[in-house]
Amino acid sequence: MDAKAKDEESCKIDLNSLAQIRSQLPGIAEEIIESCNDRECYTHVDYEPIPSRESVIEIINRLKEILFPGYFTRGKLDPVNLRYSLGESTATLFDMLSDQIGRSIRHDCFRYGQLCSECDEQGHQVALSLLQAIPSIRKILATDVHAAYEGDPAAKSYDEIIFSYPGIFAITVYRVAHKLFKFNVPLLPRIMTEYAHSVTGIDIHPGAEIEESFVIDHGTGVVIGETTNIGQNVRIYQGVTLGALSIPKNSADQFRGKKRHPTIEDDVIIYAGATILGGSTIIGTRSVIGGNVWLTQSIPPDTTVILESPRLTYRSKNKKSALAMFDAAI
Repeated sequence: MDAKAKDEESCKIDLNSLAQIRSQLPGIAEEIIESCNDRECYTHVDYEPIPSRESVIEIINRLKEILFPGYFTRGKLDPVNLRYSLGESTATLFDMLSDQIGRSIRHDCFRYGQLCSECDEQGHQVALSLLQAIPSIRKILATDVHAAYEGDPAAKSYDEIIFSYPGIFAITVYRVAHKLFKFNVPLLPRIMTEYAHSVTGIDIHPGAEIEESFVIDHGTGVVIGETTNIGQNVRIYQGVTLGALSIPKNSADQFRGKKRHPTIEDDVIIYAGATILGGSTIIGTRSVIGGNVWLTQSIPPDTTVILESPRLTYRSKNKKSALAMFDAAI
């Protein structure tokens, strides 16, 4: 048998093997379908549409266009086409927001057997209220951008901060999601902030209360819990956790809606890796929390909390070299 014939025979064997494997797929599909009836597993099989993560991402991108006009606009924006461009973006956003807000409200009605809440009408009203709040959201975001620039010598311009700083993106999404959270829109605010979390590594719950001139420097690993209160002119660095103390097993329902996360008063600085926990924990005005500090109790205003400097140990195969390094260190 020549080489060509051997190749053809090999292909036939491969095709027969693949056919045998694929013949098992209908049975596997039936098992997967059957598992959808298992109450211990989670499914969402319903005739009503649920919020779309892809649509939420598109909404965030559209919101950036009108929150920072000209920075993220698709195409050129100038004084001549400003009115037309923002008018079109506003109308498009209204339709997209109305749809996703309506879906979120309808989801809860059907999922949890609630009374009809006129979800479509609510979707329109909340979308309108959010768009009416855009000027005020822009003003508070301007204070966040300004504070980021004033506190970061590495920043060359406000443009650089708006275009590229992950902290500003996460705060922008939070400030919009917080409005929706205050309007009692389910699901959607959390989908928005978790998208920002996935992009930046910054996890801000939409329920947190954060005042103006807020800065997250670098940002990776920052966690800000639902009932956190943050005052004006607060700066935090990467790896900071403003969290809740652990709760007993199977007791989550007892703590829902209660104050579980700390309060950070005005003009506080929290350095990298610090962890501050508990709903009764208050960090007083103008205080400074050093890196890697762990706090579960309140501190008064104008307090600095730092860890004692660790003792470094130097090791070397050369004993004389090691002693020299140790002497230099002390």
